[in-house]
Amino acid sequence: MAQYIQIKAQYPDAILLMRMGDFYEIFFEDAVIASQALSLALTKRGQFQGKDIPLAGVPAHAADAYIAKLIRLGHRVAVCDQLEDPAEAKKRGSKAIVKRGITRVVTPGTLTEDTLLEERGANRLVALSSRGGVLALAAVELSTGDVEVLEVEPAQLGAQLSALRPSESLVADRLMQDETIYPLLKMYGGVIQPQPSSLTDPASGEARLLKLYGVSTLDGFGTFSPAEISALGLLAAYIDLTQAGKIPVLKPPSRVISQNYLSIDAATRNSLEIDRTQQGKREGSLIAAIDQTVTSGGSRLLLSRLSRPLYQPAAINARLDTVEWLLPRRDLRDALRHAMRSLSDQARALSRLSLNRGGARDLCIIAQALHIGEGLANALNDARYETPVDLAGNPVTAPQEIDGIIAALVPSLPLSQLRGKLEQALVEEPPLKLSDGGFIRTGFNADLDEARSLRDDSRQVILALEQRLAAETGIAIRIKFNNVLGYFIELSQKLAEQLQAQDSEKQFIHRQSLANQVRFVTTELIELDGRIQRAAQQGLALEMELFEQLRDEVRLAAAEIQTGHDAICALDVSVANAVLAEDWGAARPVIDDSTRLEICRGRHPVVAAALKAQGKPFTPNDVDLDASGAESARLSLVTGPNMAGKSTYLRQNALLIIMAQAGMFVPAKSMHLGVVDRLFSRVGAGDDLAQGRSTFMMEMVETAAILTQASERSFIILDEIGRGTATYDGLAIAWACAENLHDVIHARTLFATHYHELSKLEGRLKFVNNLSLTAREHNGELIFLHEAKKGSADRSYGVQVARLAGMPTAVVGRARDILTRLEEDNQTQLRLDDLPLFSATRPPEPATKTPSKLETTLKGINPDDLSPKEALEVIYNLHKLLKE
Repeated sequence: MAQYIQIKAQYPDAILLMRMGDFYEIFFEDAVIASQALSLALTKRGQFQGKDIPLAGVPAHAADAYIAKLIRLGHRVAVCDQLEDPAEAKKRGSKAIVKRGITRVVTPGTLTEDTLLEERGANRLVALSSRGGVLALAAVELSTGDVEVLEVEPAQLGAQLSALRPSESLVADRLMQDETIYPLLKMYGGVIQPQPSSLTDPASGEARLLKLYGVSTLDGFGTFSPAEISALGLLAAYIDLTQAGKIPVLKPPSRVISQNYLSIDAATRNSLEIDRTQQGKREGSLIAAIDQTVTSGGSRLLLSRLSRPLYQPAAINARLDTVEWLLPRRDLRDALRHAMRSLSDQARALSRLSLNRGGARDLCIIAQALHIGEGLANALNDARYETPVDLAGNPVTAPQEIDGIIAALVPSLPLSQLRGKLEQALVEEPPLKLSDGGFIRTGFNADLDEARSLRDDSRQVILALEQRLAAETGIAIRIKFNNVLGYFIELSQKLAEQLQAQDSEKQFIHRQSLANQVRFVTTELIELDGRIQRAAQQGLALEMELFEQLRDEVRLAAAEIQTGHDAICALDVSVANAVLAEDWGAARPVIDDSTRLEICRGRHPVVAAALKAQGKPFTPNDVDLDASGAESARLSLVTGPNMAGKSTYLRQNALLIIMAQAGMFVPAKSMHLGVVDRLFSRVGAGDDLAQGRSTFMMEMVETAAILTQASERSFIILDEIGRGTATYDGLAIAWACAENLHDVIHARTLFATHYHELSKLEGRLKFVNNLSLTAREHNGELIFLHEAKKGSADRSYGVQVARLAGMPTAVVGRARDILTRLEEDNQTQLRLDDLPLFSATRPPEPATKTPSKLETTLKGINPDDLSPKEALEVIYNLHKLLKE
């Protein structure tokens, strides 16, 4: 208990799992928390300060599953292991305590085990720091070694966090008080871990980074600002704490320049369902619909590209060149995918090995990846020279990305030798645990072979002894083994009595009696047991020594191994995109610096994929916008009935832009895209009860963000702005927003609305046009055509949609009557053109009209001169005039 309390004091905010033989035991308040979280039995052991000590425990072999559940519930877990064999402790005295210490602190952002990680998802730890008024965000994925850092404007923090989607965030404690930063962290930062501001000092942060990377200067990694060094230093300090001093293999920090990427704010990302639906599921998202990768690393890279599309046309076109080169080479693609499909996660295996958590299987993964990588390079190299010229006789050269992949996959001589050594050393199917031994091939090490021979020969001696004793006693002797008694003879109760009756020389020594069996040993068996155990221990010790040597060699080659892994991931993504392009008949987008957006027969990638699986067609549609207004309108007003597909049409074009700028072919006949700097979507909104915001308020907040942050190069989709308030209030807001987008921002915009009055903007504003999603009524049935055509819709067919939704017939009929009355009444109201709010100039004053007989009569009456009888007569006359 003294040992436990001492270690717990070092990690007061973590649940401490203490290794006790075959169990991890949990005490005190941690035991109460763990028992409730993991549905464990809560018992007690001993007392402390006069009170019972609560106790819970989990089997060591199943600890990962229990740790994973605690992590998902938001807890941190400190794992305390035995650092020596109990036999070593006994040498110091019979009451000596086994040395124990923290071997790692498990947190949401520092997971490395496959059992705790999502195979195709990233698991990032981020750090946010501020120096000199500059915010910096650093991120590490410990399981793969990826590290990046960037300076970020406060207004862009939400967009960056939503793109990284961290599992855990380290935040300088002074930033926790910032009313603009903390809500964003709470929403998008995962589990928040406040850190002392003293850890954000750039000088001490640089020192920690030098230690982490084992270098004397950071100059080889590039130039970083004090804020970026501060954020990276926070990561280094936390890694040192959670990994108990073990140094992971990390790539040099990559400095991200946010201007090189398409910015997508958090609300837009959620609305477009890029990596998960609004219900939090992968199924139904963009990534689920288009992911054709065959490796987990490739899937993660594809998601990264979709989360952070490029902005520079040259970089985008370089990716497209690779897809275009692979597209006609179907046999090559099939061969590459077949080879890559057998790969395990090389990056995560390397990470586990560097943190002393890996095993022989991880070494096998590295060897297999090196072997397959070299084969991929050879296949690409052969294909590169297969067709030296095209049909026109022009030379055909492979894209630069293909050349880079080949260069990264061709191993250096030391790495090739390491691969050969790993293949020579390791068996094809090594055991899951190192402690089981048997993972080094026979013939690799002479000393190990000798120890194994002694062990195996001794086992043959056991069999011979068993046969000899059976012959001498006439009893069927069976020699067994367990970890407590070692080798022993086990007999039934009846046979044991026979053996003891004839054992006059007391050769058989009684060891243990069970309900139905009795166990014996002999002096010879004890000596033999000792020799076998020593031989087995010597063999396992030699295997462990060889494993450590191989692991050290792998660690020294980590940088080149990581480079090869990244190349395989990039190849997997490019091949997958080519496969998708062929399956969908997708087109290569034309990407340039213009302000055009022209898509011919575009399809929504998610909806089209779902319909294709059902054997149904998707109706494609066009879009034609130009921010400059030189070739087409910059703002399209989209009207049409409910259920006609307006929201699908809006999202479709936003998703095609994301795919194109991620370097993918798009499901369309053609696409011309002038790169977009920021993507905004205000499609559907919910309330935020925790912040006291209604649905309409959330809509206004999101719209305000668009109007204040969008530029001429942005692309905006807006759906039903103003619908959450009174009709004329909503119409006024929608009208003003449309004017601002057209006159001030000049962004390419699709604006869907049920306010048909807005269609008049086409004649008032120079660069506005109307589109409508069409529907037809046939024999009382409403048929949706899902076609976007020029012109505005004349009605919304809301009552018909209500009937399709199963609304009671009486309610639908009553709604029709009310609608007819409202439409008739509306004919007598002022026309929209007559309202000053929607008119560019104030309308003229109405002409003076002739007073009615009723007005003339009233003006001629002086109420003070009337008697009661005369007043009654006046009322009758007025009533008569009113009827006339």
